[in-house]
Amino acid sequence: MNGGLDPSRLDGAATTEAADPGGMLRQVASSAAQVREAQRAAAEAGVAGLAEDGRPRAIVVAGMGGSGISGDVLAAVCGVGCAVPVSTVRGYRLPGWVGAADLVIAVSCSGTTEETLEVAAEAARRGCRLLFVGGPDSPLADLAARSRGVFVPVRSVGQPRSTLWGLTIPLLLAARTLGLVDVPDAVLESTAERLEDVAYRCRPSSEPFVNPAKRIALELAGDVPLVWGSSALAATAAYRMCCQLNENAKYPGVFGEVPEAHHNQVMAFDGHFTGRAAASSDPDDFFRDRVDDPEHGLHLVLLRDVEEHPQVRKRCEASTEVARDRGVAVTELGAEGTHPLERIATLIALADYVTVYLAIALGVDPTPVPAIQELKARIAER
Repeated sequence: MNGGLDPSRLDGAATTEAADPGGMLRQVASSAAQVREAQRAAAEAGVAGLAEDGRPRAIVVAGMGGSGISGDVLAAVCGVGCAVPVSTVRGYRLPGWVGAADLVIAVSCSGTTEETLEVAAEAARRGCRLLFVGGPDSPLADLAARSRGVFVPVRSVGQPRSTLWGLTIPLLLAARTLGLVDVPDAVLESTAERLEDVAYRCRPSSEPFVNPAKRIALELAGDVPLVWGSSALAATAAYRMCCQLNENAKYPGVFGEVPEAHHNQVMAFDGHFTGRAAASSDPDDFFRDRVDDPEHGLHLVLLRDVEEHPQVRKRCEASTEVARDRGVAVTELGAEGTHPLERIATLIALADYVTVYLAIALGVDPTPVPAIQELKARIAER
């Protein structure tokens, strides 16, 4: 299905859910339950035992797509003050410096991701400390058993990208037991409660003029979004939003981080895709008729963190002014809470809903990923 933009698809729960046959909205709404379920699964799997060998030299997370983002969230929550480096490998090769002193965490929701399995097998051969997170009764689970690594089974809620918190919480608990991050049980519960609150505000039955995700989705429709984060944490959420735009809405998104974006991407404000907001009679009028708006305007989406470097705060304010002066629409999403996990979770949750509602408004089924499946089939034939 792809019938072009029709805001009426977001009017009411019945209409919205009918345009979401794969149940992506239900999958996104499961985030809070995932936090609680993953906490139990990690404890039952014996993640606490990772501390027996002391602190590793480094943590390397191997994962792709919706599984790989868990490593980025781990690094963001641990923060720049983390005592050891945390990096994510997206590909077939484990860096040459990784060895027995390091913890390698292989994450695959399905447990069948070929890149992740190859990296995990190499880590086992090198004698690395190992943690596996993913689908039960899978090749990943088999590899964990053969290599004596800790394995945390994760129940997929439908799509890997929708199972983010089921995949990420075991990593955070591993880092906690190693003394690398302070994420007490109370913060895990407060994060789950904040995810429930976002789900309530963004529920399908909520009308676009009060539902923040529906409103932002309609603001973005037809534009080319530049999605910038105002901190390392917010930048991780911005990257995730671009991935969700791609997979859920089958829509482009350009990721950036302030201040780096001010040294390159900002020049797009003076380019081909500017002018949509300027051409509209009143770009801030939510109820205007978007049918007459020029198509394919640039749209700056700023993901703002609670904690920002003072200069970055000034840069974000200047970004908004420079963009609007050039007719570039601007939308801001703000983090909520105080703990890094709460902040990144609220940014990601709202952005997830935005991308699903954008898909629905555009007449796109958010769940299937046919181009990915076609690529896999073509590769298998070679």
